[in-house]
Amino acid sequence: MRGGGMLFSILGPLRVQGKIEICSPVRRAILTSLLLRAGQPVVITEMAELLWDAPPTSAAANIRSHLTGLRRDLEKAGAGLSRRITTYRGGQSGYGLQAAPDEIDLSRFTQASRHARSLLSRGDAESAITTLEQAMVLWRGPFGQDLPATRWFHAHAAGLNRARFDAYQTLFTACVLANRTEMLAYRIESVIADAPYRQRLWELLAAVHCIDGDAAGALIVIKRCQALFADDLGLDLPPDVEAMRHAALSWDSDQARRLVATRAAALD
Repeated sequence: MRGGGMLFSILGPLRVQGKIEICSPVRRAILTSLLLRAGQPVVITEMAELLWDAPPTSAAANIRSHLTGLRRDLEKAGAGLSRRITTYRGGQSGYGLQAAPDEIDLSRFTQASRHARSLLSRGDAESAITTLEQAMVLWRGPFGQDLPATRWFHAHAAGLNRARFDAYQTLFTACVLANRTEMLAYRIESVIADAPYRQRLWELLAAVHCIDGDAAGALIVIKRCQALFADDLGLDLPPDVEAMRHAALSWDSDQARRLVATRAAALD
């Protein structure tokens, strides 16, 4: 994944050219919506529904005014950037933004994640780690925190942040299979703090302890998972975590690794 050429960053606070902020929240929202649909037109009526759950009667006029301001913001960020915004006229009038996939961090992340899953399913854990470590650097924080709390942006935030945790799971799986477990338990714990109900993370955390010869630590992790799922969700211990408990009880690090490998084979 090449490092140069990044123009638009939306994985975290919105940035243009890596550092330029768009101060107006409405302009940030408009630019983000155009980036999420890069190369495709977004009609004004649709854009109004993205920006407001209950669009005001002045929505179309407000959008046109903010588009003018957004073009100025982009021109300040880089000469000619304002021309990336295309105006579509006629019955389906609206706007679009032209950007190559390599110019948007989300596109780079999506491509890298897909490639890493393919690498891992083919048994190339080391290459998958390299690819995903580069991809995860693109995330500078959760998506959507500086955007309007509308249903549309909420749905995108949920989906993109879910993809982020999926990528972490693939990365941690690759680390286990590559026998790169140093500090891995700490990294998994850090992600669990943000996504406590992801059973795959608990399974991987228990696996790391088991593979490192700490069966007691693995059982403690599994007990924490069991209590959390029972108390918060009213659910039994997830089956894959239960399977990891049997490996820990048997002090079978090879079985723990095989369980992780079995899940990895189904990723692609």
